[in-house]
Amino acid sequence: MLKAILWDNDGVLSDTERLFFDANRAVLADHGIVLSHADYVAWYLEDARGAWHLLPPAEVPAARRARDARYAQLLEQATAPLCFPGVEAMLARLAPRVEMSIVTASYAEHIALAHRHGGVLRHIGRVFAREEGMRPKPHPDPYLHALRRLGLDAGECIAVEDSPRGVAAASAAGLRCIALRSDLLKDYPFTGAWRVVDSHHALERELDGLLAAT
Repeated sequence: MLKAILWDNDGVLSDTERLFFDANRAVLADHGIVLSHADYVAWYLEDARGAWHLLPPAEVPAARRARDARYAQLLEQATAPLCFPGVEAMLARLAPRVEMSIVTASYAEHIALAHRHGGVLRHIGRVFAREEGMRPKPHPDPYLHALRRLGLDAGECIAVEDSPRGVAAASAAGLRCIALRSDLLKDYPFTGAWRVVDSHHALERELDGLLAAT
């Protein structure tokens, strides 16, 4: 029986992956480094090392802080909801039928900023964010932590992700995972995903099917 949907946020619920890319690109440019889309996919979406290996170790902490501040600034500059079209309506329709949480590598502050316009968070029961101290995806820790806190088994939940490292984390935690292809990864095979969909509309159909079967 499906009891909970565990959502990634950036690139799944909110159109913020592009802003995070821009924040990293801007900070790295200050150090004379050009961050390409291909590098971003490899270093940020396939694993969790980022581009910090390109900087002298002593400069990394300040660069991370600058990146986080720049990302927050980009989120604050948004004057309209950053959620994808139709997402809020989908969540409103699903919320009476199933528990929903966000499992993310983002800070809680950034999640709040991303959703300060619109009503996405009113449909979300819990947000498991970076402050909770788990190793980041592709480690399974964020999902294992969420399952423990929710008191649920992996078989009672499904994860929704848009990145290879997110799919790897969910799969390693024993979860079925639906991979939602984004513009950055529109041709990615997502080996290991339980299902792969190309739109939020297709995602909603998959979730409806799962709920109808329980």
